[in-house]
Amino acid sequence: MVKNLCLAMVVVVAMVPGLSAQTVDEIIAKNIQARGGAEKLKSVKSIKTTATLAMGPGMEAPGTLIQKRPMMAHLEFTIQGLTAVQGYDGKTAWQIMPFMGKKDPELMSADEAKEMEETADLDGPLMDYKDKGNQVELLGKEKVEGTDAYKLKVTLKNGDIQTVYIDADSFLSIKEETKRTVRGTDHDVESSIGDYKEVDGIVFPFAVESGVKGGTEKQKITISKIELNVPVDDAIFKMPPPAPKPDAPKAEPAKPDAPKNPPNQ
Repeated sequence: MVKNLCLAMVVVVAMVPGLSAQTVDEIIAKNIQARGGAEKLKSVKSIKTTATLAMGPGMEAPGTLIQKRPMMAHLEFTIQGLTAVQGYDGKTAWQIMPFMGKKDPELMSADEAKEMEETADLDGPLMDYKDKGNQVELLGKEKVEGTDAYKLKVTLKNGDIQTVYIDADSFLSIKEETKRTVRGTDHDVESSIGDYKEVDGIVFPFAVESGVKGGTEKQKITISKIELNVPVDDAIFKMPPPAPKPDAPKAEPAKPDAPKNPPNQ
């Protein structure tokens, strides 16, 4: 009797797989709620993030990222006294890289432009993912440094693939894996995300550590300040014209020949 009852319960549960398992949309909804809720997140029109990137012993790069709706981003960071600029105005991605010997603005490569476009999305790839043309697949659960996490495969509209790990308790992202193409070579980059803090009712991570998957070298971003709805002039997102070239020195007018002595009479 008891055995038959157990078998019947197993059959019923198998017929209703969603009874105990989380679906993709349920996980995403809980992630959005954990971050502050859809209404609160969408009320943010601009974000200014001040951070420092630690690239190795004694080498740091302070920087500022400004994001603005609908899809704009402006990043500045300084390395050894030289300031680099990257921008995206919703259509064009550009950069100024003085430490690479390039002082004039130039268009980004297609791979770099993809990354800048992703940066410009204030809400991230999960919010309204269907409307954005993204696809999300639940790959089950995995342990991330001892923490149970839902593993989501996110295929962006542009074809890039991200793997997002969401804490099964807090429903906040704790790890991401992304395939990046750098100078023609593909790299699997993994990022650990943490130190979440609340800013005006919205929860943000204040620490991100990234590096090539399987590698030992890591770069850590420590965020010191996040400001919401700051006034931003759209002009900063547009590609500036080349810097004017210095005028060439003008040639001095030729001096008239000295008069020749008249012949002796």
